[in-house]
Amino acid sequence: MNKKFALFTISLMAAFAVRAELKLPGIFGDHMVLQQQQADPIWGWDVPGTEIHVSFAGQDLVTKSGSDGKWQVKLAPLKANAKSQTLVIQGTSTRKIQDVLIGEVWLCSGQSNMGFKLNQSYDGDLEAAAADLPEIRLLNMPLLGTQEIQDDFKCWWQASTPETARNFSAVGFLFGRRLHEVLHVSVGLINNAWGGSAAEAWVRRSALENDPRFKQLIEDAAKREAELLPDQGKAELERLLVQWRSDCLKAGTTNPPWQPQNYLTANQRPGNIFAGTLHPIIGFGIKGVIWYQGEANAGRGYEYASLFPFLIDQWRKEWGQGDFPFYWVQLANYGTQSPTPKDSTWAELREAQTKALQLTNTGQAVIIDLGEGKDIHPRNKHDVAARLVRWALAKDYGMKLPFRSPEFQGLNINSNKATVTINCFGAKLRPFGTQDVKGFAICGTDKIWHWASGKMVAGNKIEVWNDMVASPVAVRYAWSDNPSCNLYSDDGLPVTPFRTDDFEIISKPKPAQAPK
Repeated sequence: MNKKFALFTISLMAAFAVRAELKLPGIFGDHMVLQQQQADPIWGWDVPGTEIHVSFAGQDLVTKSGSDGKWQVKLAPLKANAKSQTLVIQGTSTRKIQDVLIGEVWLCSGQSNMGFKLNQSYDGDLEAAAADLPEIRLLNMPLLGTQEIQDDFKCWWQASTPETARNFSAVGFLFGRRLHEVLHVSVGLINNAWGGSAAEAWVRRSALENDPRFKQLIEDAAKREAELLPDQGKAELERLLVQWRSDCLKAGTTNPPWQPQNYLTANQRPGNIFAGTLHPIIGFGIKGVIWYQGEANAGRGYEYASLFPFLIDQWRKEWGQGDFPFYWVQLANYGTQSPTPKDSTWAELREAQTKALQLTNTGQAVIIDLGEGKDIHPRNKHDVAARLVRWALAKDYGMKLPFRSPEFQGLNINSNKATVTINCFGAKLRPFGTQDVKGFAICGTDKIWHWASGKMVAGNKIEVWNDMVASPVAVRYAWSDNPSCNLYSDDGLPVTPFRTDDFEIISKPKPAQAPK
């Protein structure tokens, strides 16, 4: 009994020792970049009631840690500065964060096409060889799937070199490098992407549970959890969780030890990535987000039309930084090309992505021409990043550049022909490679689709027809997994896939059948 008491006392003393000192989350570290021209939060933990002094760039701020030990201050907005500076924080101990720059910070998130490394992309070896850019700073987030909200992680900022850039997100790096070259400011890039991740894993679990639109999603998740966690399994998991919490406390980290990669700890379970990988950086000053995700949700386009804008709204609410820019990559062309026009779950997911443009400060990079039919990971990340950075340079940095792909505007039917009007946002349309317009399908009241002939009849109008359809009612463009389509603006941006019909889509859940 005395031995157990002694061990218990030692554990308490160890826990007190871990807590009784100034502690900063991993997002604050040497070589980091702070977002210019906004009030950047700095936070950490110390003994409750400790007076905390924060000094940086001529600013001296004082606060006290709360009853839970947490403290936070906000720096007054600062101008971009590529001169190395030191952030000093004093509490029960002193921390000095060296080589801090001030510039533009972007979060690069999504699934494997965002995580796709620079050295895997076309000309990635050349891009990496030219990556000795000390004013670009890179942070690769560790992957942790859990329902337990995390406040910290273990990783570190690094200056861009050929060695560090080659293993960073290709889209993220190429996006950031172009910003750096055009704006002549330091750029911080946070790579927070997880291959194969579903959108619902990136959102706080309770937020999904409280929204009736996602009732079925949560019920399905709960059913799967119950199957994986029978009563004795739940008890064993809780015992293990208690043990790793204790181990983490003794080690001074909030990261759990490695666990088997399954649904419970992986990237499909609602809330898992939010709790483990996103939450530790929420609140850090950023300019905006670039996002490349959707493949994992491609069979659920109907649901994604609600889930994706919900994700954007939730991130903005969680960050408390207003409606920061959120730009995404629409799904590329992928898979086999169909000999006849038909419904497509990938087309429905693309449509759901386009609908999210209704949110303020959003933008979509259309890459329906950059995919590889046999590879879900197209290697041309240079053009993907270029189409994303156009949005940022035009909308956030005041440059006069074409940035938005043409979109459907109107339909006029006259006899057996349909005239489609495209909004080109100041540009004109041009078919690529041939004078014939490719990619259209047309149908009558029978809802049977046929490939359509098309020709330009004005700068932004296309006449569409098929002699088998005497009285057309609707038109679709690039509406398949891997469409053959060739319409661009004369600025070189592909026309956004669209449909003019409101027919029921195949990804809409079917009503439950009553038991017989």
